[in-house]
Amino acid sequence: QVQLLESGGGLVQAGGSLRLSCAASGISFSTMAWYRQAPGKQRELVAGITSGGSTNYADSVKGRFTISRGNAKNTMYLQMTSLKPEDTAVYYCRVGASWSVWYNYWGQGTQVTVSS
Repeated sequence: QVQLLESGGGLVQAGGSLRLSCAASGISFSTMAWYRQAPGKQRELVAGITSGGSTNYADSVKGRFTISRGNAKNTMYLQMTSLKPEDTAVYYCRVGASWSVWYNYWGQGTQVTVSS
């Protein structure tokens, strides 16, 4: 059974920081990524990382967010700094075989709310 478990969300003031965590199990994968979905908007890619450590970021978060993988390769983190109200969304993790092949499994997400 595939499980994606996100945690670490919360309410923070603009300019603050949060660290999200994701633990994946039940499936073999190489790439991991964070997505987010704000109310009334489509889910969008925030950042991705390969098993080798190559990363990719959405322009809107470059320089503010850092994606990483844990020593246990089934874990992933998103360090978010200089948070803005527009970062408010439910954050989800996703796993895949490569940059172009992503599995359609989603966790329950973790809510991030940034107040102005």
